[in-house]
Amino acid sequence: MVTTGHVGQVGQVGRVGRVGRVGWLGRVNRLKVDRFLTSVVVLHLAISVVHGQAHAGAAIPLPPASTLFVYIVILAGPLAGLALTRWRPVAGAWLVAASLGGALVFGLINHFVVAGPDHVDHVAAAWRPLFRVTAWLLVVSEATGVAVGVRAALGRTRRAS
Repeated sequence: MVTTGHVGQVGQVGRVGRVGRVGWLGRVNRLKVDRFLTSVVVLHLAISVVHGQAHAGAAIPLPPASTLFVYIVILAGPLAGLALTRWRPVAGAWLVAASLGGALVFGLINHFVVAGPDHVDHVAAAWRPLFRVTAWLLVVSEATGVAVGVRAALGRTRRAS
């Protein structure tokens, strides 16, 4: 039996499960995503600082181009995106996702693929455990940041259209 009526009522094809997007519940979900995005960006920054200390302690210098990438894309990019979400939520969320996506690719290549001084297996033994743990934590935080940034951007885009 198919009935018509209120949103979310059983039998209303294509409408069941959309109750959470109606009215104030949609705003609550958006606030949760925004808070999660903020948490991921701040956590990523903290992990990056500790990872940078492991770089310094193990005397692993970065070439100038890599240093610029780290400061502009990996450190400043997510923070700029987070700030931008206050005025331009979709653009800010995309900036967070893009910068953390770039950071993820950069870190995977330099820490786990290319055999060089920045590879987790080639770091000085005394610094290797901290370097390895923070490298993996960066992978997790960056992948999470990409997912949450995309979710935040697409969620706002769908509501706007």
